Amino acid sequence: MECKQMGKSESLRIGGTAERQQVAAVPAFRRLTVVNCRWLGGAVHVVLQTLLVGCGARFDPSIYPNPEQLFEASLQEFQSGDCTSADIGFQRLAFELPARDPKRAEVRFYLAECSFKRRDYLEATRNFRRVADEHASDSLAPVALLRAGDAYARLWRRPELDSQYGVSALATYQELLRRYPSSPGVVAARERIANLNEWFAIKAYKAGMYYFRLKAYDSAIIYFKDVVAEYPATSQAPEALLRLVEAYDRIGYEEDMRDMCQQLQRFYADWLPRAEACLADTSFTPGRG
Repeated sequence: MECKQMGKSESLRIGGTAERQQVAAVPAFRRLTVVNCRWLGGAVHVVLQTLLVGCGARFDPSIYPNPEQLFEASLQEFQSGDCTSADIGFQRLAFELPARDPKRAEVRFYLAECSFKRRDYLEATRNFRRVADEHASDSLAPVALLRAGDAYARLWRRPELDSQYGVSALATYQELLRRYPSSPGVVAARERIANLNEWFAIKAYKAGMYYFRLKAYDSAIIYFKDVVAEYPATSQAPEALLRLVEAYDRIGYEEDMRDMCQQLQRFYADWLPRAEACLADTSFTPGRG
């Protein structure tokens, strides 16, 4: 039996069920150059000029004669969206490249990006950190810190959950600001810090509201004060001040309530009309902080 070169729209025609099952197990062809095929004992024997790359088979780093070519092939796989193949190549390079090879930073960075795309965020943080710590003078170091922070942030699913990874993300972004204050990633790091602070504020505010509804006002006050003191630029800060006014009013701490009214008037004047206890207090004069 002779075979011609086939395109994507063509297929091998075989007769038996066993042969169909064998062909069905072959991965989809990306580029196929069939040189010769013949029947051998009822099975198809296919000789390919492009053995691995041509057949869409598992990426084999051993076919590349040097690290430079393996790096380019792995990078091409990464850029095409095939992180499975790219990861195989970059893992080989990470093992084989000398410790001082300048390509090691890039290899480790792309390994981290592949982990990030697989949503293996903890593994991504490890490799991003290695880029920043082992190649601190490389231009990828500040980018790696930014991405490490991003990976930690992804692990904090919702504000009300344990904020351990949020704390790690915040510390990593702050490390970027400290170590590389003039890097292009500084603006993005500050934006991410602001977003994290919003979540920290939401978490503390919700904890305060939990105790507020239980009429455990002393505990609620602790959390509301934390929001106001630690996250004054967040959307939760004026809400927390309003709740502080209400909490102090309900437990009869008039002096503390007036102090909260003054802070509300000074820093969030637009919210003052919503503070009924402040407006009802004859000793508090709106317009005078």
